[in-house]
Amino acid sequence: MTSPRWNDLGERIGVGAVIAVIGLLCVWIGGLVFAALTIVVSGVIVWELVRMLDPDAPAMRLGTVSAALLLLAEILPPAYALPICLLPAFAGAAWLTRRRVTFALFTVLILLAGLGLFYLRRDYGFTWMLWLALVVIVTDVFGYLFGRMIGGRKLWPRVSPNKTWSGTLAGWGGAAIVGLAFGAFTEAGPEIAAVSIALAMASQIGDIAESAVKRRAGVKDSSSLLPGHGGLFDRFDGMLGASVTLLLVSPIIGFPPGLT
Repeated sequence: MTSPRWNDLGERIGVGAVIAVIGLLCVWIGGLVFAALTIVVSGVIVWELVRMLDPDAPAMRLGTVSAALLLLAEILPPAYALPICLLPAFAGAAWLTRRRVTFALFTVLILLAGLGLFYLRRDYGFTWMLWLALVVIVTDVFGYLFGRMIGGRKLWPRVSPNKTWSGTLAGWGGAAIVGLAFGAFTEAGPEIAAVSIALAMASQIGDIAESAVKRRAGVKDSSSLLPGHGGLFDRFDGMLGASVTLLLVSPIIGFPPGLT
């Protein structure tokens, strides 16, 4: 008999595989297709966020406005894009009646993540966008599998009761493997493995931060759009943390390391 802790594995794998195929196909095509993906996903995540934080607020309106502003930000030069990504935070101040600060912080991060992914694909091509996607995916998969198999001490039980130190460390190890593989098949230096671990950590922080929002809102999932996964926010919270971190540290580390 299958253990209860693996009951959702089949559904998670099936839906996760579909999401991964669609996402990687859009990454491979790039251009307008990938830009559209970042805009739609960001808008839906903002919609989910509003529904969790303030069910009486106009979630669809805020999600649509955020998506439209991200579209504008991706068209304009970066200097003009930055203030545009901050505008939805002020819209939330007008349309939400509670938890405005949480909305403002997360919405800015969501739009910056979408913008950062667009720049990464445009400026560095398929290879490095694939690297980032695999770091996040492997971190999540290793964390889930090894956390369920090994169990042990919880990482932060009050916020995310299912996460363990064993799964967390396994995620870092999986990210390092991805980094070493890309270091071997590209001209990047070995430090890409360290960058991969750092982004795995940022991915896990993004996951924990979203868990904190859900716990505060008293919900299990951000929405029910994806069977076995919840909503898009549940699925892309790790990418949110990793992509914003990469966007911020790229000028510091000279990304990709070894090539600049």
